Amino acid sequence: MWGDVGQDWQPDVLGDRFEQLTLPLGIDGEGDVVATLVRHKGRPRLTPGLGVDVLYVHGWSDYFFNRELADFWTRRGARFFALDLRKYGRSIRPGQTPGFITSLDDYDADIEAALDAMGHGLPGSGADCSRGRPLVLLGHSTGGLTLSLWASRHPGRAAALILNSPWLEFQATGLARGAITPLVGLHARVDPKAELPSVDAGFYARSVDKAQSGYWEYNQEWRPLRAFPTHPAWLAAVLAGHAKVQAGLSIDVPVLTLISARSTFATRWSDDMLSSDIVLVVDDIARRALKLGPTVTIDRIDGAIHDVFLSAPEPRARAYAAVASWLAGYAPR
Repeated sequence: MWGDVGQDWQPDVLGDRFEQLTLPLGIDGEGDVVATLVRHKGRPRLTPGLGVDVLYVHGWSDYFFNRELADFWTRRGARFFALDLRKYGRSIRPGQTPGFITSLDDYDADIEAALDAMGHGLPGSGADCSRGRPLVLLGHSTGGLTLSLWASRHPGRAAALILNSPWLEFQATGLARGAITPLVGLHARVDPKAELPSVDAGFYARSVDKAQSGYWEYNQEWRPLRAFPTHPAWLAAVLAGHAKVQAGLSIDVPVLTLISARSTFATRWSDDMLSSDIVLVVDDIARRALKLGPTVTIDRIDGAIHDVFLSAPEPRARAYAAVASWLAGYAPR
C-alpha cells in the first residue's frame, strides 16, 4: 500500500481502517525508545481532491484516537497519518516515564522517522512513495508547539501548518514564565524526574470522556482522566519552546490556528467547561500565534473546548468548516 515495501505495518487498536508502524529510535536510560506511526487505510478519492499527506501530532498526556479527524482528511483526497511520540500512547514501553523529554528538539528524530516512512524523508533517504505530494502538518496543544518549532527550523519541508489550540505560551503569561524559568531550570538540573504538584482536577477529561460529560471513548491508560505527572526537565523544555515563540519564529508556509472563543478557569465544575478552553488562555495563544510567521490565520470557534475536534457536535462542525474554508484559499496543490 502506497509504496511501503519493507515496512512492517500491523493492525491498529482503532480497527480495520487503521494500521500502525513501530519506528525504532534507539535506547536511553529507560530502555528501548520508539515512536508509532498510524495511518488511515481508506484510499483518498482521486478527483477533485487535495492530493496532500497529513501528519498529526497529539498533545500532552494524549495519543491519537480520533477516527473522525482521519475521515475528514481522507474524504478530501489526503493521505492521513498520526504520530504517537516516544513515551506516549502506543509508544509507551514498560518502565518508561510517560511523556518525558528534556528538549522538544529531541522529537526531531520521531518526526523524521515518521516522514521517512511516509515518503517525505530527507533527500537521499530512499523514501519516494510521496510522489511529490505536499505535506501538511497538524498539531494539537504541545504537539502544535513542537511542530511550530520544527517547521521553523526546517524550512521547505512542509507546505502548510494547522494548529489546534497550540500551547504557545505558559498559562500565567510571559512575565510569569520569565520569573519561574530559572527556578524550573535549577530543579531540572538537580532532579529532572521529580514529580511536580498536580493541578489537574479532572475537569478536562470530564468534558471529553463519553462516560462523563463528553462524546469520546479512548484508552484511559494512554490518556489518563488526570494527566500524567509532570517533571521539571519536561517543563523546562516546554518553557524554552515558549520563549522561542515569544522571540518570533520563521515559519515559511501558511499557518491556521484554531482556538476556542474563550477560556474558563474555576476550582469547581461548571457546564461552561463544556464550551470553552479550560487548559489554555486563548487570548494569549492568539497573540503568540502572530509570532509564528508572516502568514497566520486565527479562527476562534465559539463553543469549542481545548481540543476543538473533540468538542460538542456543533462547534466541532464549525471547526471542520473553518479548516475546509481555509484550505480553499491556502491548500497546497
